Amino acid sequence: MGIAWSRRRSDFVVQGRALHFVIRVGDREVTFKFFREVLGMKVLRHEEFQEGCKATCNGPYDGKWSKTMVGYGAEENHFAVELTYNYGVAGYRLGNDFLGITIQSKEIVEKVKQAGWPLTETPEGIVIESPGGYKFYVVDKDEPPKDPVQKVSLAVSDLQRAINYWTKLLGMKIYDRDDTNMVAQLCFADDQCKVELKDIGVAIDHASGFGRNAFSCPKKQLSAIESKMRKQKQKVLMALVSLDTPGKVPVEVVILADPAIAADDSTQWFVQNRQHKPLA
Repeated sequence: MGIAWSRRRSDFVVQGRALHFVIRVGDREVTFKFFREVLGMKVLRHEEFQEGCKATCNGPYDGKWSKTMVGYGAEENHFAVELTYNYGVAGYRLGNDFLGITIQSKEIVEKVKQAGWPLTETPEGIVIESPGGYKFYVVDKDEPPKDPVQKVSLAVSDLQRAINYWTKLLGMKIYDRDDTNMVAQLCFADDQCKVELKDIGVAIDHASGFGRNAFSCPKKQLSAIESKMRKQKQKVLMALVSLDTPGKVPVEVVILADPAIAADDSTQWFVQNRQHKPLA
């Protein structure tokens, strides 16, 4: 699969898909129980690492760590949540960057209520917090045919700047926009999990629990993405690199920083290539 070029402009269109969002967890077992028994997600794969990631994919943490992918179906066609656990780190301070993940499913609303997990009811459904304080919004409607995960919501300090970054540089399209409430939903395709950007009017604080969003795209596009970002004088946190995982196919990544979200190098945005389907 090659690069898709627009006839109207000289920039290419990334053939991408929102892949997963990373959250850091301090109590792995309690967190696993929340995602499995309360939200009804499945463990898709689990990996252990003895040292930090060479692409700084685990940020400043360079000791023993693990990542566990959870979701409602296979990663090649479902949005997942990556649970990152650093041994010896009991918890993290959350900033104002992550606003929540929205799931649509009547069945999951009922499952949360049956589990007895603390919740807040809204006209649309319910709001719950995972161990560690990450918010999840569950809409009380029939589950969509592809994936119940509908959007991941992130704070930005300048909505228009963020929209320009993702649409003009990376080819995302605006799925929905509300200028009154300073919020916009972006995607590469209508049937994917959306990225919702909310202008909060203040600087973004990532604290120590900062997450990151991962996107998949064809392998051939990665070097072109990096090259374009450098030409446009955008920040590339990590040049194209291949990450080896024992027993699995290597994954190639380029790490970018949206200037309206990444106040400093602590926030990492992945444009990630998957050269395979199941990882486990």
